[in-house]
Amino acid sequence: MFSKKTPASNVVIESLISAGTVIEGNIRFKGGLRIDGTVKGNVVAEEGAPSTLVLSESGRIEGEVSAAHLMVNGAVVGPITAHDSIELQPKARVNGQIHYLALEMHHGAVVDGTLSHLENGRPGLKLAASNE
Repeated sequence: MFSKKTPASNVVIESLISAGTVIEGNIRFKGGLRIDGTVKGNVVAEEGAPSTLVLSESGRIEGEVSAAHLMVNGAVVGPITAHDSIELQPKARVNGQIHYLALEMHHGAVVDGTLSHLENGRPGLKLAASNE
């Protein structure tokens, strides 16, 4: 009766950065990407293309992250934009701002930063008179 199936669960992971691998530089991708290693640079999905990023428990990204769907169980130091959905699994550690359309946060996940809801896939408007 109740299904926990998400749109991201239908995406095939085509690329893998394995544990023990360290990449210094930016990554641009489309489709599915799984990171078990470390990326010191931005990981950004091609705009308008379907994309899913899976960051495993052993994975780490130091830079900007942007994709349609994200499943995070590792560490991210930098801002995240999830144009459709983000799932912060129990071992997720995020140090930075998260912009999201839909958010699922498991018990144990830690965010040291702010959460900001996207409206129509873009950050919401801020009033000029606000102090934020």
